[in-house]
Amino acid sequence: MQFVVHPRIIYNRVKKSVLYTFGTMKSIQKKAFSPVAIAVGQRIKAIILDKEMRQRDVAHDAGLDVENLRKYIKGSQEMKISTMLKIVAALKIKVSDLFVE
Repeated sequence: MQFVVHPRIIYNRVKKSVLYTFGTMKSIQKKAFSPVAIAVGQRIKAIILDKEMRQRDVAHDAGLDVENLRKYIKGSQEMKISTMLKIVAALKIKVSDLFVE
């Protein structure tokens, strides 16, 4: 096999393929966050603040990882209905409270 080494790319001439790149690829744009997920996350955050709770305690009571709860609050990750029900139970609220403006 013959390899051509470029400062940023290792290229295999025989297979005509790039084996490794060093930062030459443009970053892929991430999926835009859902406005509904963001709104629900902001509402969860507001309820946590109103009840003077900590995210860590809510996550524990809901059986979630704290980082996942933070992603839901940020709106960067959409949650399943079962997860929403766990969070609602941990907050001791009704599901409809998440959608009230």
